[in-house]
Amino acid sequence: MTGLEVSTPAPCAVAPTPAGPGELPDVLGGRYRIERLLGAGGMGAVYRARDLLQEQFGDPQPYIALKLLSEAFTPSPDAGALLFNEFALIRHLRHPNVLRMYSFNVDTVHQRVYLVMELLRGPTLDRLLCEHPLGLPWPQWRDIALPLLDAMAHAHGRGVLHGDIKPSNVLLSDDGVRLFDFGLGQAETSTLEGLAPVSRSRLNAWTPGYAAAEILEGQPLTRAADVYALGCLLYELASGKHPYNRMLATEARAQHNPSLLKAPQNLPPHLWPALRTALALDPAKRTITVEQLLKAASLTPNWRQRLMQWRPRKPGHA
Repeated sequence: MTGLEVSTPAPCAVAPTPAGPGELPDVLGGRYRIERLLGAGGMGAVYRARDLLQEQFGDPQPYIALKLLSEAFTPSPDAGALLFNEFALIRHLRHPNVLRMYSFNVDTVHQRVYLVMELLRGPTLDRLLCEHPLGLPWPQWRDIALPLLDAMAHAHGRGVLHGDIKPSNVLLSDDGVRLFDFGLGQAETSTLEGLAPVSRSRLNAWTPGYAAAEILEGQPLTRAADVYALGCLLYELASGKHPYNRMLATEARAQHNPSLLKAPQNLPPHLWPALRTALALDPAKRTITVEQLLKAASLTPNWRQRLMQWRPRKPGHA
């Protein structure tokens, strides 16, 4: 991450800039000067900003990222709760491959809630996939898949569900892989405290190609739904193609013959049974966990050959 060296201190507090309805102010909370849009999704947008307080005290890298809800969600009574819950969920996680969240804030002058996050430089995974239409070779696949799986295994171990795992929510930064955007995330029932009540019936923002059939049909978010999304992402990372041609999982379930799903050529054979189980359209058959997927992906072909050598020989075989 690069920035301009500041030669003169900036004021800590900045007078609010008048902003019309729906307009974004130049400075949020009297502290964060917005510079430019980094990306936008269905529910929110992320901006690059300068922390004027850090800048005042001579920090040569006062840059952070701000996340705000989109205008469509801002009037909702659940708007503030949505962002607060994302902050609260990530606060329970301590993992190097989960994007760090610094604070949840309210700008009372401009009536905006926002998150302050670490700012990292690098492309998202969807951009990498565009550059590799045939998928990634096994070593490069593992360099991305293992940190991502480890991050999600940690999240599930802490009772946190992501709800929106997809290539555009994985950052390939100079400092490594980062999973971000827990905006649709939830806590498993009765596992975490301190979350604001949110009416999920008003939210219908699942990403079509990565949402499991059961949540598209209104069932609660579960670990198994995260596993399905991870399976789609990992398959696409290995082959360059979505396993079900980006069909809704409900449509794929009605049309697809499971035997037609082929193993990506870039994956070693020992990993395919685990990945195929993660891609099961029927949640009752999606019996693998993220931790089990991680273990399968961590097993190198050389280790597998050693395991095969350890198997007892049948009587009569030399």
